[in-house]
Amino acid sequence: MKRGKRYSALKSKLEPSKVYSLNEALAFIIQSHPEKFDAGVEVHLKLGIDTKKSEQQVRSTITLPHGTGKTKKVAAFVTSGKEAEAKEAGADLVGGEDLIAEIKKTEKTDFELAVAMPEMMPKLSSIAKILGTRGLMPSPKNETVTTNIKKTIEELKKGKVAFKSDNTGNIHQLIGKVSFGEAKLGENFTVLLEAIKKVRPAGTKGIFLKSVTLCTSMGPGVRVAV
Repeated sequence: MKRGKRYSALKSKLEPSKVYSLNEALAFIIQSHPEKFDAGVEVHLKLGIDTKKSEQQVRSTITLPHGTGKTKKVAAFVTSGKEAEAKEAGADLVGGEDLIAEIKKTEKTDFELAVAMPEMMPKLSSIAKILGTRGLMPSPKNETVTTNIKKTIEELKKGKVAFKSDNTGNIHQLIGKVSFGEAKLGENFTVLLEAIKKVRPAGTKGIFLKSVTLCTSMGPGVRVAV
């Protein structure tokens, strides 16, 4: 992929073989980014797992202390009588069988996260394919199937995120915006890293965190020592 002049100029300032401290990496990212655009800051981790073994998939949820800087649209599938509670908690779309029927008819999913009460899960089977292929299906594994709909929605709105390894053994996670500054980004980074270490699969051997890279959405990656 061809990169622009600015990207190439920034990358030339990095030593190709150097692994930077967290403070050095964050300082480079923040100081080199134009003030007019508040870019997202991402962490990319290469894990030492066997991607062919399902039991070695790494996944969990975490509430970053300073959020991600991005508020996602949340859909709540709830039983009758819980609509007001879900709306008060901050859900952008709320409904039961009516919302399911609408999605089934239009195949439109104008939201980025979905939560559901356990009673609604059997009813979601009619749109499971639509939600599943878009990564929107509520699941107990990422704590989006819940009896406490209010608490779950509030946590998601405050920055609770679900992370998981992909089919190449990598995790990609937004940890904030450039405007957060070094201290807040550093705290978010540390909390994420500790959460990933805690869910290391028992069967993994050797080095678990093979590489950790920080970057903005449009900038070069900076290898970080962990």
